Amino acid sequence: MVRAMSRRKRHPRPPRRRGPVREEILNAPNIITILRTALIPFFVALLLAESRRNSFWAAAVFGLASATDFVDGYLARRLNLITTFGKFLDPLADKLITMSAYIVCVHLGRLPAWVAIVIIGRELIISGLRTIAISEGIVMDASQGGKWKTALQLVGIVGLVIHYRYPINLLVWEGGVDFHLVGLALTYISVFFGLTSAVAYFRDFIRGVIAVRQGGA
Repeated sequence: MVRAMSRRKRHPRPPRRRGPVREEILNAPNIITILRTALIPFFVALLLAESRRNSFWAAAVFGLASATDFVDGYLARRLNLITTFGKFLDPLADKLITMSAYIVCVHLGRLPAWVAIVIIGRELIISGLRTIAISEGIVMDASQGGKWKTALQLVGIVGLVIHYRYPINLLVWEGGVDFHLVGLALTYISVFFGLTSAVAYFRDFIRGVIAVRQGGA
């Protein structure tokens, strides 16, 4: 049985124009953030291939990723390139690499599991709280305790990743530094600042909701 098939005339597709979305994504700060995200698999691979040398290079990759976080933020403010995509990707990239570091450190026995659970749980809860606050028209700025938490976490992760003891010879002192103990101590301190700043965030959120409700009444 032969059936006739109608042939539709094909029209050439018009060329795609580079719209504002493409320009918003492909600017210098966002490209740096994307590259920082791309470093995560290399960081994890080096850390999982546990050795003295690989741990050192994993810490170097993490340090590079942390440095680019400051660079893309500076460029975004300096060049007035703060975009919606950047606001989404930048904190996501930070959380992905820090969570990856904590999870692998737990796997390697360098960090107690409960510490990672508390830190990751705190980050997820505060992120959800910020989302709710935005929907309610409430602006929640980063607290000083939250900034201390972030700084201590970054330095603590570097210590946990380096892990091994290294000799240090100075003019007035000669000895060694156990980076695992240093990283563990800083991480414990960051948990304290993380929990106290979380309480402050909840307090500010409740006050903000009350202010919005009273203002709308």
